[in-house]
Amino acid sequence: MSGTRAFRAAATGARLLTGAVVAGACVVAVVLGVTAPWPSVQHEPASAEVTPLPGDTVLVCNGDFRAIGRDPANPFQMVTAGSPALSAAGSSGSAETTPLVADDLAEGGSAQRLVGAVEGRVAPLLAATESISLAAEDLSGLAAAPCRPASQDSWIVGGSVQTGTEDLIVLTNPGVVPSTVTLVAHGSVRASRTVIVPAESQSAVPLTSLAAGSDLPMVHVTATGSPVRAVLQSSLTRTLDPAGVDLQDAVAAPQQHAVLPGVRLFETQGDSGDSTVVRLMSPDADAQAVVTVNALGSAATAGTFDVPLTAGAPTELSLSALSPGEYTVRVDSDTPVLSGVRQQEGGGPQDDFAWVLPAPEIDDEVLAAIPLGPAPRLVLVNTEDVDATVQVEPVAGGEPVAVEVPAGSSSSIEVRPRTVYSLTGSGPIHASVTMTDTGALAVWPLWPAAGTQQSITVYP
Repeated sequence: MSGTRAFRAAATGARLLTGAVVAGACVVAVVLGVTAPWPSVQHEPASAEVTPLPGDTVLVCNGDFRAIGRDPANPFQMVTAGSPALSAAGSSGSAETTPLVADDLAEGGSAQRLVGAVEGRVAPLLAATESISLAAEDLSGLAAAPCRPASQDSWIVGGSVQTGTEDLIVLTNPGVVPSTVTLVAHGSVRASRTVIVPAESQSAVPLTSLAAGSDLPMVHVTATGSPVRAVLQSSLTRTLDPAGVDLQDAVAAPQQHAVLPGVRLFETQGDSGDSTVVRLMSPDADAQAVVTVNALGSAATAGTFDVPLTAGAPTELSLSALSPGEYTVRVDSDTPVLSGVRQQEGGGPQDDFAWVLPAPEIDDEVLAAIPLGPAPRLVLVNTEDVDATVQVEPVAGGEPVAVEVPAGSSSSIEVRPRTVYSLTGSGPIHASVTMTDTGALAVWPLWPAAGTQQSITVYP
Protein backbone atom coordinates (compact mmCIF):
# COMPACT_ATOMS: atom_id res chain seq x y z
CA MET A 1 0.00 0.00 0.00
CA SER A 2 1.34 3.45 -0.85
CA GLY A 3 1.93 6.10 1.78
CA THR A 4 -1.01 8.20 0.54
CA ARG A 5 -3.51 5.36 0.84
CA ALA A 6 -2.22 4.48 4.32
CA PHE A 7 -2.67 8.10 5.42
CA ARG A 8 -6.24 8.24 4.05
CA ALA A 9 -7.18 5.00 5.84
CA ALA A 10 -5.77 6.27 9.11
CA ALA A 11 -7.59 9.61 8.74
CA THR A 12 -10.89 7.87 7.97
CA GLY A 13 -10.54 5.59 11.02
CA ALA A 14 -9.75 8.55 13.22
CA ARG A 15 -12.86 10.41 11.96
CA LEU A 16 -15.07 7.36 12.60
CA LEU A 17 -13.69 6.89 16.08
CA THR A 18 -14.13 10.57 16.90
CA GLY A 19 -17.72 10.47 15.59
CA ALA A 20 -18.51 7.41 17.70
CA VAL A 21 -17.08 9.07 20.81
CA VAL A 22 -19.04 12.28 20.16
CA ALA A 23 -22.25 10.34 19.51
CA GLY A 24 -21.78 8.34 22.69
CA ALA A 25 -21.17 11.52 24.65
CA CYS A 26 -24.35 13.03 23.23
CA VAL A 27 -26.37 9.97 24.24
CA VAL A 28 -24.97 10.07 27.78
CA ALA A 29 -25.66 13.81 28.00
CA VAL A 30 -29.26 13.32 26.87
CA VAL A 31 -29.85 10.51 29.37
CA LEU A 32 -28.35 12.50 32.21
CA GLY A 33 -30.30 15.59 31.15
CA VAL A 34 -33.61 13.72 31.20
CA THR A 35 -33.02 12.09 34.59
CA ALA A 36 -31.52 15.18 36.25
CA PRO A 37 -33.83 17.76 37.83
CA TRP A 38 -34.66 20.55 35.41
CA PRO A 39 -34.61 24.17 36.51
CA SER A 40 -38.08 25.55 37.14
CA VAL A 41 -39.53 29.02 37.06
CA GLN A 42 -42.07 29.83 39.75
CA HIS A 43 -44.07 32.96 40.23
CA GLU A 44 -45.53 33.44 43.71
CA PRO A 45 -48.65 35.62 43.48
CA ALA A 46 -48.57 38.76 45.51
CA SER A 47 -50.66 38.38 48.65
CA ALA A 48 -51.25 39.94 52.03
CA GLU A 49 -52.79 38.81 55.31
CA VAL A 50 -55.57 41.23 56.17
CA THR A 51 -57.79 41.30 59.25
CA PRO A 52 -61.12 42.96 58.37
CA LEU A 53 -62.22 45.85 60.50
CA PRO A 54 -64.72 44.45 63.00
CA GLY A 55 -68.25 45.72 63.17
CA ASP A 56 -70.21 46.56 66.27
CA THR A 57 -71.15 43.61 68.47
CA VAL A 58 -74.92 43.20 68.15
CA LEU A 59 -76.94 40.82 70.32
CA VAL A 60 -80.68 40.14 70.02
CA CYS A 61 -82.72 39.11 73.06
CA ASN A 62 -85.96 37.13 73.03
CA GLY A 63 -88.06 39.52 75.08
CA ASP A 64 -91.49 38.82 76.54
CA PHE A 65 -92.64 35.24 77.06
CA ARG A 66 -95.83 34.67 75.08
CA ALA A 67 -99.10 33.03 76.12
CA ILE A 68 -101.63 31.81 73.59
CA GLY A 69 -105.25 30.71 74.04
CA ARG A 70 -106.04 32.75 77.15
CA ASP A 71 -109.02 34.42 75.47
CA PRO A 72 -111.70 31.77 74.66
CA ALA A 73 -113.24 34.12 72.10
CA ASN A 74 -109.89 34.43 70.30
CA PRO A 75 -107.87 31.24 70.99
CA PHE A 76 -105.02 32.16 68.62
CA GLN A 77 -104.39 35.55 70.19
CA MET A 78 -100.94 36.00 71.78
CA VAL A 79 -100.44 38.05 74.94
CA THR A 80 -97.51 38.75 77.22
CA ALA A 81 -97.16 36.16 79.99
CA GLY A 82 -94.24 37.98 81.59
CA SER A 83 -91.08 39.97 80.93
CA PRO A 84 -87.70 38.36 81.59
CA ALA A 85 -84.90 39.54 83.85
CA LEU A 86 -81.77 40.49 81.90
CA SER A 87 -78.15 40.14 82.99
CA ALA A 88 -75.62 41.80 80.70
CA ALA A 89 -72.12 43.26 80.65
CA GLY A 90 -69.38 44.04 78.17
CA SER A 91 -65.65 44.56 78.07
CA SER A 92 -66.02 48.27 77.28
CA GLY A 93 -68.88 49.52 79.40
CA SER A 94 -72.62 49.31 78.97
CA ALA A 95 -74.16 48.43 75.61
CA GLU A 96 -76.64 50.63 73.79
CA THR A 97 -80.15 49.19 74.16
CA THR A 98 -82.92 49.54 71.56
CA PRO A 99 -86.45 48.09 71.87
CA LEU A 100 -87.78 45.90 69.04
CA VAL A 101 -91.56 46.06 68.94
CA ALA A 102 -93.73 42.91 68.93
CA ASP A 103 -96.79 44.03 66.97
CA ASP A 104 -98.47 40.62 67.08
CA LEU A 105 -98.84 40.74 70.87
CA ALA A 106 -102.35 41.92 71.70
CA GLU A 107 -101.29 44.13 74.59
CA GLY A 108 -97.97 45.12 73.08
CA GLY A 109 -94.52 43.92 73.97
CA SER A 110 -90.91 44.14 72.92
CA ALA A 111 -87.52 42.52 72.72
CA GLN A 112 -84.15 44.22 73.08
CA ARG A 113 -81.23 44.80 70.76
CA LEU A 114 -77.87 45.35 72.48
CA VAL A 115 -75.05 47.07 70.59
CA GLY A 116 -71.43 47.26 71.77
CA ALA A 117 -69.64 49.87 69.66
CA VAL A 118 -66.19 49.22 68.20
CA GLU A 119 -63.41 51.12 69.95
CA GLY A 120 -59.93 51.42 68.51
CA ARG A 121 -60.66 48.83 65.78
CA VAL A 122 -61.54 46.26 68.44
CA ALA A 123 -65.03 44.80 68.81
CA PRO A 124 -65.95 44.62 72.50
CA LEU A 125 -66.89 41.39 74.20
CA LEU A 126 -70.56 41.45 75.13
CA ALA A 127 -72.74 38.88 76.91
CA ALA A 128 -76.39 38.95 77.92
CA THR A 129 -78.86 36.31 79.09
CA GLU A 130 -82.57 36.48 79.94
CA SER A 131 -84.50 34.32 82.38
CA ILE A 132 -88.12 34.16 83.50
CA SER A 133 -89.97 32.12 86.13
CA LEU A 134 -93.68 31.53 85.54
CA ALA A 135 -96.30 30.25 87.95
CA ALA A 136 -99.64 30.81 86.20
CA GLU A 137 -102.62 28.52 85.64
CA ASP A 138 -101.47 27.76 82.09
CA LEU A 139 -97.69 28.30 82.26
CA SER A 140 -95.24 27.12 84.91
CA GLY A 141 -91.49 26.64 85.08
CA LEU A 142 -88.17 28.34 84.35
CA ALA A 143 -87.00 29.48 80.91
CA ALA A 144 -83.65 31.06 80.06
CA ALA A 145 -81.79 31.87 76.87
CA PRO A 146 -78.75 33.96 75.92
CA CYS A 147 -79.03 37.02 73.69
CA ARG A 148 -77.30 36.17 70.41
CA PRO A 149 -76.51 37.62 66.98
CA ALA A 150 -79.07 37.32 64.20
CA SER A 151 -78.42 34.81 61.42
CA GLN A 152 -79.50 34.15 57.86
CA ASP A 153 -79.45 30.36 58.25
CA SER A 154 -80.27 28.32 61.35
CA TRP A 155 -82.12 25.23 62.63
CA ILE A 156 -84.74 24.65 65.33
CA VAL A 157 -84.12 21.14 66.73
CA GLY A 158 -86.58 20.47 69.54
CA GLY A 159 -90.07 21.26 68.35
CA SER A 160 -93.22 19.28 69.18
CA VAL A 161 -96.85 19.33 68.05
CA GLN A 162 -98.10 16.63 70.39
CA THR A 163 -101.23 17.13 72.44
CA GLY A 164 -100.54 19.46 75.36
CA THR A 165 -97.60 21.25 73.75
CA GLU A 166 -97.69 24.83 72.58
CA ASP A 167 -94.56 25.68 70.59
CA LEU A 168 -93.94 29.06 68.98
CA ILE A 169 -91.11 29.98 66.60
CA VAL A 170 -90.20 33.52 67.63
CA LEU A 171 -88.48 35.55 64.89
CA THR A 172 -86.76 38.84 65.73
CA ASN A 173 -85.40 41.18 63.05
CA PRO A 174 -82.90 43.71 64.49
CA GLY A 175 -82.06 45.20 61.08
CA VAL A 176 -83.32 48.33 59.36
CA VAL A 177 -84.80 46.47 56.37
CA PRO A 178 -87.55 43.82 56.33
CA SER A 179 -86.68 40.14 56.32
CA THR A 180 -88.32 37.41 54.27
CA VAL A 181 -88.08 34.25 56.37
CA THR A 182 -88.68 30.77 54.97
CA LEU A 183 -89.52 28.01 57.46
CA VAL A 184 -89.14 24.41 56.23
CA ALA A 185 -90.32 21.64 58.57
CA HIS A 186 -88.61 18.24 58.36
CA GLY A 187 -90.26 15.15 59.74
CA SER A 188 -92.99 12.66 58.86
CA VAL A 189 -94.76 15.61 57.22
CA ARG A 190 -92.69 18.10 55.24
CA ALA A 191 -94.06 21.60 54.82
CA SER A 192 -92.89 25.17 54.34
CA ARG A 193 -94.08 28.68 55.05
CA THR A 194 -92.83 32.17 54.27
CA VAL A 195 -93.12 35.01 56.78
CA ILE A 196 -92.31 38.71 56.43
CA VAL A 197 -90.74 40.17 59.57
CA PRO A 198 -90.67 43.99 59.42
CA ALA A 199 -87.54 45.93 60.31
CA GLU A 200 -86.74 46.27 64.01
CA SER A 201 -89.62 44.06 65.09
CA GLN A 202 -90.57 40.62 66.36
CA SER A 203 -93.29 38.14 65.40
CA ALA A 204 -94.11 34.53 66.25
CA VAL A 205 -95.41 31.55 64.26
CA PRO A 206 -97.18 28.60 65.96
CA LEU A 207 -95.35 25.40 65.08
CA THR A 208 -98.68 23.65 64.55
CA SER A 209 -99.40 26.01 61.63
CA LEU A 210 -96.31 24.66 59.90
CA ALA A 211 -95.84 21.05 61.04
CA ALA A 212 -99.27 19.78 62.15
CA GLY A 213 -99.29 15.98 62.27
CA SER A 214 -95.49 15.71 62.02
CA ASP A 215 -93.52 13.48 64.37
CA LEU A 216 -90.40 15.06 65.88
CA PRO A 217 -90.35 18.16 63.64
CA MET A 218 -87.13 20.06 62.98
CA VAL A 219 -87.33 23.43 61.24
CA HIS A 220 -84.82 25.02 58.87
CA VAL A 221 -84.93 28.83 59.10
CA THR A 222 -83.51 30.93 56.25
CA ALA A 223 -83.74 34.72 56.00
CA THR A 224 -83.41 36.96 52.96
CA GLY A 225 -82.81 40.66 53.43
CA SER A 226 -82.02 41.21 57.08
CA PRO A 227 -80.83 38.29 59.24
CA VAL A 228 -83.15 37.21 62.07
CA ARG A 229 -82.82 35.65 65.50
CA ALA A 230 -84.89 32.44 65.74
CA VAL A 231 -85.90 30.98 69.12
CA LEU A 232 -88.33 28.18 69.96
CA GLN A 233 -90.61 28.99 72.89
CA SER A 234 -92.16 25.82 74.30
CA SER A 235 -94.75 25.04 76.96
CA LEU A 236 -96.32 21.79 78.10
CA THR A 237 -99.68 21.06 79.73
CA ARG A 238 -100.73 17.68 81.15
CA THR A 239 -104.53 17.44 81.38
CA LEU A 240 -105.19 20.92 82.80
CA ASP A 241 -101.93 21.39 84.71
CA PRO A 242 -98.87 23.27 83.40
CA ALA A 243 -95.79 21.02 83.23
CA GLY A 244 -92.93 23.21 82.09
CA VAL A 245 -91.67 25.96 79.80
CA ASP A 246 -88.48 26.37 77.79
CA LEU A 247 -86.62 28.72 75.46
CA GLN A 248 -84.52 26.88 72.90
CA ASP A 249 -81.96 28.70 70.81
CA ALA A 250 -81.46 27.88 67.14
CA VAL A 251 -78.28 26.06 66.08
CA ALA A 252 -76.17 27.32 63.21
CA ALA A 253 -75.68 24.09 61.22
CA PRO A 254 -75.36 20.29 61.44
CA GLN A 255 -72.13 18.95 62.95
CA GLN A 256 -70.07 15.77 62.63
CA HIS A 257 -68.81 15.99 66.21
CA ALA A 258 -71.22 17.56 68.70
CA VAL A 259 -70.69 18.00 72.44
CA LEU A 260 -73.73 18.53 74.70
CA PRO A 261 -72.74 19.37 78.31
CA GLY A 262 -75.17 19.66 81.21
CA VAL A 263 -77.51 16.71 80.56
CA ARG A 264 -79.35 15.46 83.65
CA LEU A 265 -81.20 12.16 84.09
CA PHE A 266 -83.89 12.18 86.78
CA GLU A 267 -85.55 9.39 88.71
CA THR A 268 -88.40 8.15 86.52
CA GLN A 269 -91.89 8.81 87.79
CA GLY A 270 -95.16 7.52 86.42
CA ASP A 271 -95.17 7.55 82.62
CA SER A 272 -91.91 9.52 82.32
CA GLY A 273 -89.70 6.52 81.55
CA ASP A 274 -88.34 8.33 78.47
CA SER A 275 -87.82 11.61 80.29
CA THR A 276 -84.36 12.08 78.70
CA VAL A 277 -84.06 11.52 74.95
CA VAL A 278 -81.56 12.42 72.23
CA ARG A 279 -83.08 13.76 69.00
CA LEU A 280 -81.04 13.33 65.82
CA MET A 281 -81.40 14.07 62.11
CA SER A 282 -79.09 13.99 59.11
CA PRO A 283 -80.52 16.61 56.73
CA ASP A 284 -78.75 15.66 53.50
CA ALA A 285 -77.66 11.99 53.45
CA ASP A 286 -78.07 8.67 55.25
CA ALA A 287 -75.68 8.50 58.17
CA GLN A 288 -74.41 6.35 61.00
CA ALA A 289 -74.23 8.23 64.30
CA VAL A 290 -72.58 7.12 67.53
CA VAL A 291 -73.91 8.60 70.79
CA THR A 292 -71.44 8.42 73.68
CA VAL A 293 -72.45 9.32 77.24
CA ASN A 294 -69.97 10.21 80.01
CA ALA A 295 -70.80 10.99 83.63
CA LEU A 296 -69.88 14.48 84.80
CA GLY A 297 -66.29 14.50 86.05
CA SER A 298 -65.40 11.16 84.49
CA ALA A 299 -63.59 10.09 81.33
CA ALA A 300 -65.16 6.63 81.52
CA THR A 301 -67.97 5.80 79.10
CA ALA A 302 -71.35 5.28 80.74
CA GLY A 303 -73.05 4.19 77.52
CA THR A 304 -72.54 3.99 73.76
CA PHE A 305 -75.35 3.78 71.21
CA ASP A 306 -75.21 3.24 67.43
CA VAL A 307 -78.01 5.09 65.64
CA PRO A 308 -78.62 4.66 61.87
CA LEU A 309 -80.13 7.78 60.32
CA THR A 310 -82.17 8.19 57.15
CA ALA A 311 -81.72 11.49 55.32
CA GLY A 312 -84.30 14.07 56.37
CA ALA A 313 -85.99 11.80 58.94
CA PRO A 314 -85.63 12.81 62.63
CA THR A 315 -85.36 10.05 65.23
CA GLU A 316 -85.03 9.85 69.02
CA LEU A 317 -82.93 7.70 71.34
CA SER A 318 -83.97 7.13 74.96
CA LEU A 319 -81.32 7.30 77.68
CA SER A 320 -83.60 5.76 80.31
CA ALA A 321 -81.29 2.74 80.72
CA LEU A 322 -78.67 4.95 82.40
CA SER A 323 -78.63 5.74 86.11
CA PRO A 324 -79.88 9.13 87.32
CA GLY A 325 -77.13 11.72 87.37
CA GLU A 326 -75.35 14.39 85.34
CA TYR A 327 -73.76 13.59 82.01
CA THR A 328 -72.09 14.87 78.88
CA VAL A 329 -73.45 13.54 75.58
CA ARG A 330 -71.28 13.37 72.47
CA VAL A 331 -72.59 12.70 68.96
CA ASP A 332 -70.15 11.59 66.24
CA SER A 333 -71.28 10.84 62.70
CA ASP A 334 -69.82 10.17 59.27
CA THR A 335 -71.86 13.11 57.91
CA PRO A 336 -73.04 16.31 59.65
CA VAL A 337 -76.14 15.80 61.81
CA LEU A 338 -78.42 17.91 64.01
CA SER A 339 -78.72 16.91 67.65
CA GLY A 340 -80.33 17.92 70.92
CA VAL A 341 -81.27 16.34 74.26
CA ARG A 342 -84.63 16.82 75.96
CA GLN A 343 -84.67 16.32 79.73
CA GLN A 344 -87.86 16.19 81.81
CA GLU A 345 -87.83 16.58 85.57
CA GLY A 346 -90.79 14.26 86.18
CA GLY A 347 -94.15 13.11 84.91
CA GLY A 348 -96.49 15.19 87.05
CA PRO A 349 -97.80 18.76 87.22
CA GLN A 350 -95.59 21.68 88.25
CA ASP A 351 -92.57 19.92 86.76
CA ASP A 352 -90.26 21.41 84.16
CA PHE A 353 -88.25 20.40 81.11
CA ALA A 354 -85.32 21.82 79.13
CA TRP A 355 -83.55 21.19 75.85
CA VAL A 356 -79.75 20.80 75.84
CA LEU A 357 -78.04 21.94 72.63
CA PRO A 358 -74.50 21.36 71.29
CA ALA A 359 -71.89 23.66 72.82
CA PRO A 360 -69.38 24.97 70.24
CA GLU A 361 -65.65 24.88 70.85
CA ILE A 362 -64.25 27.92 72.63
CA ASP A 363 -60.53 28.66 72.30
CA ASP A 364 -60.43 32.34 73.28
CA GLU A 365 -61.78 34.58 76.01
CA VAL A 366 -65.56 34.56 76.32
CA LEU A 367 -68.07 36.22 78.63
CA ALA A 368 -70.83 34.24 80.36
CA ALA A 369 -73.86 36.15 81.65
CA ILE A 370 -75.64 34.32 84.48
CA PRO A 371 -79.24 35.56 84.89
CA LEU A 372 -81.58 35.29 87.84
CA GLY A 373 -82.36 31.65 88.59
CA PRO A 374 -81.80 28.74 91.00
CA ALA A 375 -78.45 27.04 91.64
CA PRO A 376 -76.57 28.14 88.50
CA ARG A 377 -73.52 26.09 87.55
CA LEU A 378 -70.96 26.25 84.78
CA VAL A 379 -70.19 22.88 83.14
CA LEU A 380 -66.87 22.60 81.27
CA VAL A 381 -65.91 19.77 78.90
CA ASN A 382 -62.42 19.03 77.55
CA THR A 383 -62.36 16.75 74.50
CA GLU A 384 -58.63 17.18 73.91
CA ASP A 385 -55.81 14.78 74.84
CA VAL A 386 -54.19 17.16 77.35
CA ASP A 387 -55.53 18.68 80.57
CA ALA A 388 -56.90 22.22 80.47
CA THR A 389 -57.22 25.00 83.03
CA VAL A 390 -60.04 27.55 82.80
CA GLN A 391 -59.82 30.87 84.62
CA VAL A 392 -63.30 31.99 85.72
CA GLU A 393 -63.40 35.61 86.90
CA PRO A 394 -66.30 38.01 87.63
CA VAL A 395 -66.18 40.94 85.21
CA ALA A 396 -67.26 43.42 87.89
CA GLY A 397 -64.39 42.36 90.14
CA GLY A 398 -63.58 39.44 92.37
CA GLU A 399 -61.09 36.66 92.84
CA PRO A 400 -60.60 34.43 89.77
CA VAL A 401 -61.04 30.70 90.18
CA ALA A 402 -58.92 28.19 88.26
CA VAL A 403 -60.94 25.15 87.20
CA GLU A 404 -58.99 22.05 86.18
CA VAL A 405 -60.62 20.08 83.36
CA PRO A 406 -58.86 16.75 82.76
CA ALA A 407 -58.30 15.48 79.24
CA GLY A 408 -61.36 13.70 77.87
CA SER A 409 -63.40 14.61 80.94
CA SER A 410 -65.49 17.43 82.44
CA SER A 411 -65.77 19.67 85.50
CA SER A 412 -68.32 22.04 86.98
CA ILE A 413 -68.29 25.09 89.22
CA GLU A 414 -71.01 26.99 91.04
CA VAL A 415 -71.55 30.56 89.86
CA ARG A 416 -73.64 33.45 91.13
CA PRO A 417 -76.88 34.66 89.53
CA ARG A 418 -77.01 38.16 88.06
CA THR A 419 -73.24 38.05 87.47
CA VAL A 420 -71.15 38.12 84.29
CA TYR A 421 -67.95 36.06 84.20
CA SER A 422 -64.90 36.05 81.96
CA LEU A 423 -63.65 32.61 80.91
CA THR A 424 -60.14 32.04 79.58
CA GLY A 425 -58.89 28.52 78.93
CA SER A 426 -55.43 27.09 78.38
CA GLY A 427 -56.92 24.98 75.58
CA PRO A 428 -60.16 24.49 73.66
CA ILE A 429 -63.23 23.72 75.79
CA HIS A 430 -67.01 23.33 75.49
CA ALA A 431 -69.24 24.95 78.11
CA SER A 432 -72.87 25.20 79.21
CA VAL A 433 -74.75 26.88 82.04
CA THR A 434 -77.34 24.88 84.00
CA MET A 435 -80.02 25.88 86.51
CA THR A 436 -81.82 23.17 88.45
CA ASP A 437 -84.44 23.17 91.17
CA THR A 438 -87.81 21.54 91.83
CA GLY A 439 -90.06 22.70 89.01
CA ALA A 440 -87.28 24.75 87.41
CA LEU A 441 -84.86 23.61 84.69
CA ALA A 442 -82.79 25.59 82.20
CA VAL A 443 -79.67 24.78 80.16
CA TRP A 444 -77.90 26.79 77.46
CA PRO A 445 -74.47 26.61 75.77
CA LEU A 446 -71.81 29.30 75.76
CA TRP A 447 -70.82 30.65 72.35
CA PRO A 448 -67.56 32.20 71.12
CA ALA A 449 -67.33 35.99 71.10
CA ALA A 450 -69.61 37.46 68.45
CA GLY A 451 -67.24 40.21 67.30
CA THR A 452 -64.11 38.12 66.66
CA GLN A 453 -62.62 38.65 63.18
CA GLN A 454 -60.31 36.13 61.51
CA SER A 455 -57.55 37.23 59.13
CA ILE A 456 -57.98 36.49 55.42
CA THR A 457 -55.52 36.26 52.52
CA VAL A 458 -55.99 38.92 49.82
CA TYR A 459 -54.63 38.46 46.27
CA PRO A 460 -54.50 41.77 44.36
